[in-house]
Order: sequence, then structure tokens, then C-alpha cells
Amino acid sequence: MTLTLYHYVHCPFCVRVRMALGYLELSYSSQVLAYDDEMTPVKLTGKKMLPILTHEQGSINESLDIITYLDKSNEFKTRTLSLLELETRLNTIGTPVHSLAMPYWIYTPEFNERSRAYFQSKKEEKRGPFRDLVKMQPQLMKQVAAELQKLIPKFEPFFESSELTIKDIMLASHLWGLYVVPEFQFDPKVHAYLQEVKRLCRFNYHQDFW
Repeated sequence: MTLTLYHYVHCPFCVRVRMALGYLELSYSSQVLAYDDEMTPVKLTGKKMLPILTHEQGSINESLDIITYLDKSNEFKTRTLSLLELETRLNTIGTPVHSLAMPYWIYTPEFNERSRAYFQSKKEEKRGPFRDLVKMQPQLMKQVAAELQKLIPKFEPFFESSELTIKDIMLASHLWGLYVVPEFQFDPKVHAYLQEVKRLCRFNYHQDFW
């Protein structure tokens, strides 16, 4: 199976697929796109949205569709678990997480001057100036910390399970961006949980740039 993953390094939906590929030990070609590259994703699937996985039969986007395609034996229980409650939770926690992380993401090796300006312009249309997000850090961190405390009782040791499932990949990929925020300190139990998911998924956030 010849696989190519087109992705952004920072994107939690792209991180989902990278984690799944690592856990399943599937080899793939990694293609990190510049955020201002509109032509490549549109050419592949008709819209500017990543991740995109190409294989012998064509291309797929939507992270869960990609993972379902890859996970032939349903190891992640993607086909059997109800994900609605978790998706609602991720929508709640994702907003402050991304507001904290975005001003830092743009200074990682993924971005150059042009793609940084493009990303910032697009995101500020929805969230407001990044400088204001930085000023809101104390409020945002308090909000995230409160949501994370609600998660801890659900670690069994994985999220609502004794074994890793798609829920862990979805949750960990959204929370991983917080590691780029130097002011944020994880609860030790959340940090330990994320590091175990990382280990099992053989995940290295910036592996394309080492």
C-alpha cells in the first residue's frame, strides 16, 4: 500500500492521522504543505482542506474517514464507538486551546514569512488579533485547565477505556498543541496520559524538521 499524507504540522486533525499511522506502523510519504498553498489540496480533492491521504485508488480527506480507511481491522474501534459526546467536548475545549497555541504555531519551522502572514490573516478574521489572544492567556489557560480536570476521572488509563481507541487519538491530537505554549503547565496526570499516547503512536511532533 503506497500512502502519501499531505498535512500541516500544527493541525490537530492532521496529527490524528499521523498518530494513527504511527500506531498501525504504516509507512507513508510525508508532504508538509505551506499554509498558503491553495493549489495542491484543491487539485487533489477540490477544496483547501487537510489532511489528505493519497493511495492507489485515489485521495481521501476528513481525518476520521482516513483513519477508518487505514484501520482495516478496527483496532481503534472507530466503526463501533459513539463519538458524538467527545466531539462536543472537543469543540468546547478546542477553542481556547487553539487561541492559546496559534500565536506560537506561526513561529515554528512549519511557517515562513508568507505562510505566517496568510495564516494569521485568516485566523484573525474569526478570533481577532493574535496580540489580543496573548493578552487573554490567563483567562484562556484557566478555562482549559478547568476542562482538563473534567477529563482526568475518565482515564482508565485511556479515555473511557482500558486500551487505546480512536477517542484517545482525537483527544491527544487536540491537546498536543498546548505543548507549544510555554506558559501553560499540564496537570501531571494529563501530561502522563499524553506521553503514553505519544509513545504508543510513535509520534514525533516536528519529525519533518529534524
